Amino acid sequence: MLSPAGPFAEPLTTLSWGVMFMGAAVLAVVIVALVGALAGRSGLKARLGDQRLIWFGGLAFPVVVLSALLIWGLSLTSSLSGEPEPGEMRVRVTGEMWWWRVAYLDGEGGGPGIQSANEVRIPVGEPVTFELESADVIHSFWIPRLGPKLDMIPGRRNILRLQADEAGTYGGQCAEYCGGPHALMGLVVVAMPRDEFDAWMAGQARAAAAPTDALAAQGLAVFQDNGCGACHVVRGAPEATGLAGPDLTHVGSRRTIGAGILPNNRGTLAGWIADSQGIKPGNRMPSYTTLSGDELQAVAAYLDGLE
Repeated sequence: MLSPAGPFAEPLTTLSWGVMFMGAAVLAVVIVALVGALAGRSGLKARLGDQRLIWFGGLAFPVVVLSALLIWGLSLTSSLSGEPEPGEMRVRVTGEMWWWRVAYLDGEGGGPGIQSANEVRIPVGEPVTFELESADVIHSFWIPRLGPKLDMIPGRRNILRLQADEAGTYGGQCAEYCGGPHALMGLVVVAMPRDEFDAWMAGQARAAAAPTDALAAQGLAVFQDNGCGACHVVRGAPEATGLAGPDLTHVGSRRTIGAGILPNNRGTLAGWIADSQGIKPGNRMPSYTTLSGDELQAVAAYLDGLE
C-alpha cells in the first residue's frame, strides 16, 4: 500500500505516511516527557506534573490532533466514494468460502458475461467499477496497491472503483476473517494494455476447446467420470454445468489456482486435485485420493489446455 499504482491508492498512501509521521512525533514527545519525569531535575519534574500540563497533554492536545487528522483524512479520501462514470467497465466479484467468483458484466443491463475465478483482468489506465457481494459470510476485498479495502456483506452490493496506471500483476487478499482457510483466500488482478485486454476478452468469450491429444482426451473422460461437472462449469464440455465451484472454461490461462496460493501448471493442478484438503484445509473441494497417478496427470493435462 506504500507503493501505489493508481489514483485510488495514492490518497491512502499519503494518509498512511501522515498517520505514521504523526504517530512517530507523538511517541517522541511522550518519550521525552517520560525521560524528563524519571531522570530530570526536580523543577522539570514539578512542571511535568503540573495539573494544567496534564489537562493540555492528556485531553486538549489529543482532541486537537485527532480532530485535525480526521478532517484531513476525510477530505483526502473523499474522491474514493465518487459515483462510477457512465459506460465504465464493471466487474462483479462475489466472495465465497474461500475463493472469489468473478463475472465481467455486459453493457447497461448488468447481466453476467464472461465468468472467471480468483483472477481479475483490467485495462491499464482506465477506472473499473467493482460490484462486491458475498454468498455466505462477510469477506473483504483488498488490492493494496490499487485502492482501499471494502467489505463484502451478505445481501448487500458494495461499489468500489479501482484503476491501475501500470501494466502488471497485483496481489490481493480477503481482509476480513471469514473462518477456516481465510488466510489462504487470495486473488490476482492483472492490468493489461487495452489491445491485449480486448484480445484476452475475445478469447475468454469462446467456449472451451476440445482436447487435441490423447492425454488431454483421457483427462476429459476422468473429469466426467468423477462427476467434476456437478460443481464446475466448462462451457462447451458436456455435463459440466455445476455452479458450486469456480468456472473452469479457461482455467489454463489463469496465473494461479487455489485462490491465489499456487502457481498454475500441470504439477500444481495434479497436486491440488489429489490433495486439496492437505494444501488448503477446510476448503470445499474434496481430495481425490482414489485417482491414480496416470489419471491425475491426464486430468491436469486437460485442465491445463483450457486456455
